[in-house]
Amino acid sequence: MTTAPQQVRYDRAEIKADETVPAIHIWRDFAATPDQLLRAHTDPELFARWVGPDGMTNEILEWDARSGGSWRYRAGREEFQTEFRGCFHTVGRDRIVQTFTWEGMPDDVSLETMTFSDLGDGRTRLHAMSLCDSFEGRDQWLASGMEVGIDDGYAKIDTLAAEGALG
Repeated sequence: MTTAPQQVRYDRAEIKADETVPAIHIWRDFAATPDQLLRAHTDPELFARWVGPDGMTNEILEWDARSGGSWRYRAGREEFQTEFRGCFHTVGRDRIVQTFTWEGMPDDVSLETMTFSDLGDGRTRLHAMSLCDSFEGRDQWLASGMEVGIDDGYAKIDTLAAEGALG
């Protein structure tokens, strides 16, 4: 497993391909507690406010953020609409394990694990690992421009935290 050094700060997302398995690792630090980051990822109203690139609107179609629950949302702007879905395998205080499928490629499913680590200075590190079906699929994700949605979305989490919207 690829790990990030604790002394490094991630004020922007660090996205890396795993060399040994078809996985993508993402690290990002936030001025928020682990509980606040968990809430940003599990509260459907908050999630819809931050996920994805700037200019996209999100509509929650299904949301049951508990171990064994499922989720589905529509994202879009103007003429473009797309949907994503998955199942929450585990929802815990310091981690979420879920599946992720873009309905444009419904046979490709990734297994995502997100951990929230308290850095001890009022900041929390998010480490997301997406295990893809194949190296080819992983490389297609990496070439898709996904970093724009990740960076824009995580910046919105920063704003929500600064506004006190995460509790």
